[in-house]
Amino acid sequence: MNNELARWSRGLRRSSQLLGVAIFIFLYAPLALLAAYSFSGSRSLTFPIQSFTLSWYVSLANNTELLNSVFNSISVAAGVVPLTILLGVPAGYALNRFAFTGSGIVDHVFTLPLMIPGIITGLSILLLLKSFGIGLSLWAVVLGHTVAWLPVVIGQVAARLRRMDRYIEEASLDLGAGYIETFLRVTLPNLKGAIIGSALLVFTLSFDEVAITFLLTGTENTLPMQIWAMLRRGVTPEICAVATLTVAMSGILIAVGVRAGKD
Repeated sequence: MNNELARWSRGLRRSSQLLGVAIFIFLYAPLALLAAYSFSGSRSLTFPIQSFTLSWYVSLANNTELLNSVFNSISVAAGVVPLTILLGVPAGYALNRFAFTGSGIVDHVFTLPLMIPGIITGLSILLLLKSFGIGLSLWAVVLGHTVAWLPVVIGQVAARLRRMDRYIEEASLDLGAGYIETFLRVTLPNLKGAIIGSALLVFTLSFDEVAITFLLTGTENTLPMQIWAMLRRGVTPEICAVATLTVAMSGILIAVGVRAGKD
């Protein structure tokens, strides 16, 4: 009986390992192929790849439209990050530290932008801007991304506050510090990891956002919109090179953000 159970256990372990490998391949094989095509010596994407070159990456440095779109994406993300931090940190702190009527409902309402499709969020903000006579621009995109990714900061801050020992804050208050001084000198330093982590995540999400940007941008393209425009002429190794660099940058920022959020 014990031998039979051991065989079943080994079989289940092997099946789980094979399933894990299969899922990993399913998720990341397309990205690996994308990266491989970015080094293809031929402009037509054929497999197997006959030759390899770095010329597509070199040509990116000479593409003025692409470089401008990268600058626009960085500018938008750089505007979104401080806005989400300035709004999200106090909101997360208030929801976690102060009990008030309807706080549970407010907490769930703050998570709605993460559940609502980006196209709906973008359309709602578009209609709001139209009603105030505000035109489409990168500033409108910043507003849209701030609404969409504010819950990321609130969630990260609230999670860190739940792990934080509240007796530290109570000790500060008992020693004569006020609520503001306690927040600035005790609570905020303990939120550093969550703030840095959420800032990096928000930067990455804003940099890669398509749906909201599509509805709110004017004549200035961000990088995802520029890639979309380039795809109209067909998929080329140059597009694969842009996408590979974007995936690499996003992966690094997300990894650093997740790691910082655990501190």
